[in-house]
Amino acid sequence: MEEGLFGLLIVYCLTAVVLFVVGIIQIIIKSSRNEPIKPGLKLLIISVIMVVIGFGACAVLLANS
Repeated sequence: MEEGLFGLLIVYCLTAVVLFVVGIIQIIIKSSRNEPIKPGLKLLIISVIMVVIGFGACAVLLANS
């Protein structure tokens, strides 16, 4: 059971990191072209929310085990 949770946590963290990096790249590219950076900001906000929820869930799982 714990191996599955650990694998799921790794996938979740990688997804959050990928969203963060893609958001940063979009912001850099779109700001250099004077385009709206709203999609990049949305990705950054989503990745931060994912990290907060992920750490909260991890803390709950560790507290209950």
